[in-house]
Amino acid sequence: MSVRIKRRSFIKIAGMAAAGAGVATGIGGKILEAAVRNTTGSDKIKSVATFCELCFWKCGMIAKVQNGRIIKLEGNPKHPLSNGMLCPRGNGATGLTYDPDRIKTPLMRVNKRGGDEFREASWDEALDYITENMLNIKEKHGPDCLALFNHGYGASFIKHLLKAYGTHNVAAPSYAQCRGPREVGFELTFGEGIGSPERTDIANTRMLVLIGSHLGENMHNTQVQEFAEAIGNGAKIVVVDPRYSTAAGKADWYLPIKPGTDLALLLAWIHVIINEELYDKEYINNYAYGFEQLKAHVQDYSPEQAWIITGIKPELIRATAREMGHQKPAVLVHPGRHVTWYGDDTQRTRAIAILSALLGSWGRKGGYFYGSSVDVPKVHSPKYPKPTRTRADLQLKDYPLASSTLASGLCEATFAAPQAACDLKGWFIYGTNLIWSLPKPEQTIAALQKLEFVAVSEVLPAEIAGWADVILPDATFLERYDDLHMPTWRDPFISLRQPVIEPMYDSRPPWWVAKQLAKRLSLDEYFPWDTIEDYFHKRLDPIGVDWEKLKKDGVAVYPDEPLYFKDGVIPEFGTDTGKIELYSTSLASYGHDPLPKWTDHGNPPEGYYRLLFGRQPHHTFGRTTNNRVLNRVKDENEIWVNRHVAAEWGLMHGKEVILKNQDGVVSTPVKVKVTERIRNDCVFIAHGFGHTARGLSNKKGASDSFLVTRYKTDPIMGGTGMNVNFVTFVV
Repeated sequence: MSVRIKRRSFIKIAGMAAAGAGVATGIGGKILEAAVRNTTGSDKIKSVATFCELCFWKCGMIAKVQNGRIIKLEGNPKHPLSNGMLCPRGNGATGLTYDPDRIKTPLMRVNKRGGDEFREASWDEALDYITENMLNIKEKHGPDCLALFNHGYGASFIKHLLKAYGTHNVAAPSYAQCRGPREVGFELTFGEGIGSPERTDIANTRMLVLIGSHLGENMHNTQVQEFAEAIGNGAKIVVVDPRYSTAAGKADWYLPIKPGTDLALLLAWIHVIINEELYDKEYINNYAYGFEQLKAHVQDYSPEQAWIITGIKPELIRATAREMGHQKPAVLVHPGRHVTWYGDDTQRTRAIAILSALLGSWGRKGGYFYGSSVDVPKVHSPKYPKPTRTRADLQLKDYPLASSTLASGLCEATFAAPQAACDLKGWFIYGTNLIWSLPKPEQTIAALQKLEFVAVSEVLPAEIAGWADVILPDATFLERYDDLHMPTWRDPFISLRQPVIEPMYDSRPPWWVAKQLAKRLSLDEYFPWDTIEDYFHKRLDPIGVDWEKLKKDGVAVYPDEPLYFKDGVIPEFGTDTGKIELYSTSLASYGHDPLPKWTDHGNPPEGYYRLLFGRQPHHTFGRTTNNRVLNRVKDENEIWVNRHVAAEWGLMHGKEVILKNQDGVVSTPVKVKVTERIRNDCVFIAHGFGHTARGLSNKKGASDSFLVTRYKTDPIMGGTGMNVNFVTFVV
């Protein structure tokens, strides 16, 4: 059998077969036990290919190993997501593997939960304890009273185990707390989400519009490379942000918008593009539904009206809208990633999708490309048990348009409620620091106290580990195999993560943990392979992928065309009407506004400022802020304060201040960054610092997470808008 390519489901290509024709050579040679063994006494430098895990982008990298130690990390030139380059975080990934604060052995809680007191245990004791509690929950309450919270690619085998056990309460905070509204907004409009990595054709765009998206600070590798390429090609750049970000420094137009008013600006742009007939008429006539309803709807959103709301002058709104119309269809209105802001986030991203449709940029060069992926067969195993109850996060309030489980909803489902079939009794947490990733941390802590059982698998002793009953020391991504990575991309590819060095201390990879637990839970049939290499062979042999070559290169690429709508291509959209829905029939059927409406999110109380948070380019939120390599560049965050506000409060640049939010919660001291690069009605802080966990070395800076005591839930898909908190200064 040859390698098969899966194209986007809504694309039908006239006269072309559904599968690609890329053929790989056959397997040869025996399986090696590991990619690299310790070579003490040998000075030979070995190169081992793998892919990164310091963020979700999963860039290909090459590790240089000498005497069993990683001495350098480089970008893999053969990998489509890295193209031979790594971001600062990827270059500093050894700081995680060699962090002396790592959890080195399984740990069992002593004394009360949350007391952060543990004793060392063997793997057998730890796994037996987890097994006993999982079986008890299953017998007493049912398997769906256990939830899995996960983040990162290493969770794939753990997710498989929990679904085989019988629970469908499996959630990643990255959905409801980050990208979920974006996915639903685009699904409602085009019948398909953006995916990860995003299908943004930045390299070929003639105009890039960034709305609160900080390319150059979030450092999604391929996008940053393409951002530089677009600038070099003369692309026009628009940046909409209350803060003069790194990207804003490259912009042709910078719009310092009032926080919470982005939707009003988007509707004003749509107003101009429709009324001045700057939209792609042929594209809209052929592919869109609801244009007349949209045209009537946006008449109330003129640039003059938007100026009052946003603070952006009408002539600037018109100038940028006209330039979009001039540069169409090669205009990319970037969808963003962390989009849970104010609770109306699905509607805001719907407006981005609608604007993109008017410009004809969906499926067009310089806008959103449609890619394909390699169709690698799964290892055959029994079907998962059918759920006996409604998903726990939907028992309190149903969000039928939520395409993934809501982590915040699972937290709420841990508290007994009259309408709930079962409150959750146990949490298995893999690779996510829930104290920091879920809003309202006091609610998360209260939920942890209620549970019968809490297991945590982590590399570092983050805050969440202190609340566990049992802690499993996870091997870092440089010490383990994980499942194959086959995303939808321009050129579909198979990427391999393999161990660069042996797992340090008494850590174990998650595939091993899942398989060991499966044996104890009598779920062996769901893991019908002896070794992880055997698992890979069961997936790759049937399609003729050369295992040894894949290990050597780290990636196998299968070039595929087309990427854009062309002659002979009949686009199909997975919406109710089969067209791009400017007017959403699905939203209307559920009683939601079928067209986006701006909602007033209010102003800060007197003496308070809206709290905004985001990233620094050399850190991935809280995942890297204990990294000694990266901390040589930046080991703490700062609070950005407008120069006039600082003068009013007597705040000095570089001096520490304490923040207090609207509910009286105070932060640890944080240094002030006095700047003119932020509006005077808000402040900004980088997320992930101010750790309080006993076992972590870096506790510098302040945690924005503890100041997020309020959130507004998106009524369409359940995402948590967290930019609704305000802070003042304690001086």
